[in-house]
Order: sequence, then structure tokens, then C-alpha cells
Amino acid sequence: PGESGETAAFARRIDPAQEPGLSPEQRRLMAQVEYAQRQRALQRRLRSRNVLLALGIGAVTFGIYGYTFYSVSQERFLDELEQEAEAARARA
Repeated sequence: PGESGETAAFARRIDPAQEPGLSPEQRRLMAQVEYAQRQRALQRRLRSRNVLLALGIGAVTFGIYGYTFYSVSQERFLDELEQEAEAARARA
């Protein structure tokens, strides 16, 4: 293999429509198997894309959640209002 440039017999692709020794049932089965293989490959690709999308959405969600807690913890306006109210009570 490789010296004459020909493909080995076990790796040679055949066209089921052109192969003379195949019955219509064998051609149909080959088409079904090829279709199933294409579907499995598509499912694998979609599954990996879905996982990446889920991780991205989760990261954005947790980022927003974390930022919200951070920004709320920085807000001191209620403390200031409470101090003003106590100062007003002390004056009264």
C-alpha cells in the first residue's frame, strides 16, 4: 500500500448505486447505516455546542448575580437615612 498510489481494499469507498454485486436490500441497509452515522455525528456536535452555550449562560447569570450582591453591599443610602433620622430625633 502506498507504493503504487492505490488505496487498500479495506479502505476503499464504494458507491452502492454503482456496485454490481449488491442487492436492493443491501443498498437500503447501507443507506440506513450511513444516515444513522450522520445523525450520531450531528448529535455529538450539537451536544457539545449545547454544553458550551449552557456554560456561557451560567457564567453570565452568576456574573450578574455576583455583581448585584456586590453593588447592593456597596449601597449606604439606608445607613445615611437612618443616621439623618436619628439626628432629627436627637434634635427634637
